[in-house]
Amino acid sequence: MAANQDTVSKHSLCLQSMEDVKRVFDRFDANGDGKISSDELGGVIKALGSETSADEVARMMEEIDTDKDGFISLEEFAAFCNAEADPLGGENSEKELREAFELYDQDHDGQISATELHLILTRLGERCSVNDCTGMIKSVDSDGDGFVSFDEFRIMMTKN
Repeated sequence: MAANQDTVSKHSLCLQSMEDVKRVFDRFDANGDGKISSDELGGVIKALGSETSADEVARMMEEIDTDKDGFISLEEFAAFCNAEADPLGGENSEKELREAFELYDQDHDGQISATELHLILTRLGERCSVNDCTGMIKSVDSDGDGFVSFDEFRIMMTKN
């Protein structure tokens, strides 16, 4: 599974409640019909600055759309988010976490800054300031350097 979906699904740093999952789901569901189409999924991924092919979007849809109706329901999206947050997911989860981290790490310097976080959240339509993002960074910045390292990102994304 490409990390783009993983990243998007957790764009607010960590989806800790069904309310968070619903809020992110609604961002994907651009036309408000209660389901995510492949076009809507591709649109969000493109907004994040990723050039994902139609084949990759189709593979994502296939993985998440468990009832095979051609759309992602809120329940399927929630199940996907819960599965992706499983810290016992092994090697594939580690790879997906690394890819998710790299999506946020826009300058590829090995750390996520408040400015990079702000850029991604703004692309997703979130209304927040760089100052807000600085606060989000501080909440997971265990070494106090003002950035989120991959290790800090991993801990944050695998918290129950």
